[in-house]
Amino acid sequence: MKRLILILAMGCGLLAMGQKPARVPAYRGVIERMQPNGDTIYVRLHGDERRHWMTLEDGKTLVIENEKGYICYAKKKKNGQIVATRKRVKQSQKRF
Repeated sequence: MKRLILILAMGCGLLAMGQKPARVPAYRGVIERMQPNGDTIYVRLHGDERRHWMTLEDGKTLVIENEKGYICYAKKKKNGQIVATRKRVKQSQKRF
């Protein structure tokens, strides 16, 4: 009996190790973000840990410009890649 329980426990453990971890959805509320120049903007997060993005209240997609740390508007290239524009998001009021 002990041998059967041990075999079942090992089998369950091996099955659990082979499963992919579940994806965690993004926070559903509004997040306050501070630009390097001191402006405050309010954004919503979308996606999960593998694919994620931010939007403003009007639904415009944002991207973080890595070189200076500013949150900028995004545009889609012809090849489908999303890249940051040079236009920074200005201070917004919380309207959610």
